[in-house]
Amino acid sequence: MQILLPEKVKQIIATLTAAGYEAYAVGGCVRDSILGRVPDDWDITTSAKPHEVKKLFARTIDTGIEHGTVTVMLQKEGFEVTTYRIDGEYEDSRHPKEVIFTPNLIEDLKRRDFTINAMAYNDAEGMVDAFDGMGDIDRKLIRAVGIAKDRFTEDALRIMRAIRFSAQLGYSIEENTKQAIMELAPNLRNISAERIQVELVKLVTSRHPEQLRDAYETCVTKVILPEFDQAMQTEQNNPHHCYSVGEHTLVAMQKVRADKVLRLTMLFHDLGKPEMLTVDEEGIAHFHGHPLASEQIAKTVLRRLKFDNDTIDKVTRLVKLHDYKPDLTAKSIRRAIRKVGEDIFPLWIEVQKADVAAQSDYKRKEKLERIAQIERIYNKILTDADCVSLKTLAVTGRDLIDAGMTPGKEIGITLNHLLEIVLDTPERNTKEYLMSVVFQK
Repeated sequence: MQILLPEKVKQIIATLTAAGYEAYAVGGCVRDSILGRVPDDWDITTSAKPHEVKKLFARTIDTGIEHGTVTVMLQKEGFEVTTYRIDGEYEDSRHPKEVIFTPNLIEDLKRRDFTINAMAYNDAEGMVDAFDGMGDIDRKLIRAVGIAKDRFTEDALRIMRAIRFSAQLGYSIEENTKQAIMELAPNLRNISAERIQVELVKLVTSRHPEQLRDAYETCVTKVILPEFDQAMQTEQNNPHHCYSVGEHTLVAMQKVRADKVLRLTMLFHDLGKPEMLTVDEEGIAHFHGHPLASEQIAKTVLRRLKFDNDTIDKVTRLVKLHDYKPDLTAKSIRRAIRKVGEDIFPLWIEVQKADVAAQSDYKRKEKLERIAQIERIYNKILTDADCVSLKTLAVTGRDLIDAGMTPGKEIGITLNHLLEIVLDTPERNTKEYLMSVVFQK
């Protein structure tokens, strides 16, 4: 099979081979090229030692030279060039104590995680596929290179990567690989929260976020997201639902676009249900108060996984208000925009749609029509440029101070009082009227 290599990649490979060394494009870029995707970056593996690579190129950066990696810069674009290596003993379920350089490409490919990532290519030699990565692509299979237990013992993050690749590609995880994941999932406790976060985001924003089910079935979520396990084990005996809490969550993630904030919101929106479960005398399950419980879980987990404050803020606001049902009037929707937040109100509408789409058919048509009506009112509010926040209020704190009000807490109280007036009656958002209210002119 032939792969179309970028000119700069060809240039690096040609420079190395002209100097008597072997060089190949390797790993994810080869896999993505086979799949018809545009690789994010191109990695090159070579028999040349790092100091030999540095001699051949005008500009290089010592990215990870102790592990054999040098970044070659060509016209401001960087390409990682790594010496063939054998990893020494792993001491922390993540990093080898040492690396040993080898002249043998196959030895280097042996240490890689999955067969689909263990292929190398150059135009002269063609594809080097010692572990049948091409076959696994045809079979749509994620399979560890060699003995799966060894690969996951070396680097526990590979456990998350297996599930993430399964979700991104829509592949199944090979049985021995799956068994090894289940056995070694507890080793994920040795992996930093930041690394887990990156893989979780890639998983939930993938084409198949429902593959989080694999993480549950292999005991991975038991370690990284035990709150989800409780959801999977909580049934919803209620006319509005046809899935367990966990299965509803998986469907809801599928029903919303692949945006990080939206997918994380759908992941967390109902995780408070298990602790809020009550059953009435007719055997119907209820989950009163679950949005607040879910908000707290979202905040706890997102902090635990070291998410940035902006993501935590937006996700927790959306989770808290995902079940909020304002009246279908312009006045109520203006207040709803203020309550949810002008910045995320369009996302809130998407969350409501996805939630309904993952419920039973019971009253679905009415629910969706209600959301559509909210959307129509919201769009008119936008068209009319109604004021819904202090940002577009006709009076500012500076205006009040200039008119004689003492700086302090009273300024904020006054501005919010004026906003309440404007939310009810948008046409009153004029400086003249609002100042007259304050100073009773």
